[in-house]
Amino acid sequence: GVLEQERLLGQWFELDFSLAWDLAGAGASDQLELSLDYSLAITALQRLAGELRCLTLEHFSERILDCLEQLYGPVPMRLELRKCQAPLPGFDGVVGVRRSRRWAGAPDDD
Repeated sequence: GVLEQERLLGQWFELDFSLAWDLAGAGASDQLELSLDYSLAITALQRLAGELRCLTLEHFSERILDCLEQLYGPVPMRLELRKCQAPLPGFDGVVGVRRSRRWAGAPDDD
């Protein structure tokens, strides 16, 4: 975080991410190997969140995209990363970023 208290105390984030993948085979056959194992992403992203120290949501989101790409390859992906509570007195809105890679209709960050 930008503020010292954010770096000292840490903070909570919410993350939504999507990966574009052809799931027709898994839908038709119910075979796990034709789907994506999202538990791999959850475990890796929990580890990343515990280890990474950075100043900006932009950098954090870039590292998340890198992590997802390492797990699943160069598939279209997008995410929204939000601070659960921005540490600003009198502000109870949402602070976040939306990012994508290779997602049709969205600005590519590559």
